[in-house]
Amino acid sequence: MSPTMTRQSSLPHEERRNLLGLGVALASASLLACGGPATSMGAKSAPQKPDRDRDEAEVTPGEDLMQEHGVLQRVVIIYDAAALRIERHEQLDPAVIAKAAGVVRRFVEDYHERTEEKFVFPRLQAAGRELGLLAVLLHQHERGRQLTDEIIHRAGAGASPELAQALRSFGRMYRAHAAREDTVIFPAFRQVVGGTEYEELGEQFEEREHQLLGEHGFEAAVAEVASLEAQLGLADLAEFTPP
Repeated sequence: MSPTMTRQSSLPHEERRNLLGLGVALASASLLACGGPATSMGAKSAPQKPDRDRDEAEVTPGEDLMQEHGVLQRVVIIYDAAALRIERHEQLDPAVIAKAAGVVRRFVEDYHERTEEKFVFPRLQAAGRELGLLAVLLHQHERGRQLTDEIIHRAGAGASPELAQALRSFGRMYRAHAAREDTVIFPAFRQVVGGTEYEELGEQFEEREHQLLGEHGFEAAVAEVASLEAQLGLADLAEFTPP
């Protein structure tokens, strides 16, 4: 028996346990200083890669639709500013309004509203939910398209009181329209659709956006609206703060 073993054996039980604990602690510290325990064949364990799917927040169908309403509301602000300039006989380039109406046509009417008409409204109708409101919303979709036709036509002919009136009519209707959808229709849609289907619809919305508008359709629409805001002097949000 070695002298070391003899000394340890002669120590009281409590002291032997303390020495063993100290040995384990020293060994652990040594491993940590060397970068952790080695795997077989002396190789270090590979660092874990972050889970990208877990890191990226999922956008629900309701959130998606309400973000798109944000684009619509920013166009309405452009329409309001243009109508005010016409009414005050101030300078206005009608081409800016025609371009804003183009955003409405492509992004709001041909994409956003068609998505509602295909995925949202039919599920509420099948469940017997908000039928009267849905009928009004569908009529307003059609009326909105007529107003967009009128705005594009009148903007091509120059600034006029009739253009200002069309812009005002569009804004008045769509403020109320979007507010009802955000506070009544989309919450009811969430209640009607089950959790799994709701998630799947979010993926379908994204695929539809990519198909119709390109990979970054929403971002492109926001950028175009921001450019039009800048042309009308509406880019600085602080300017909207009352004194």
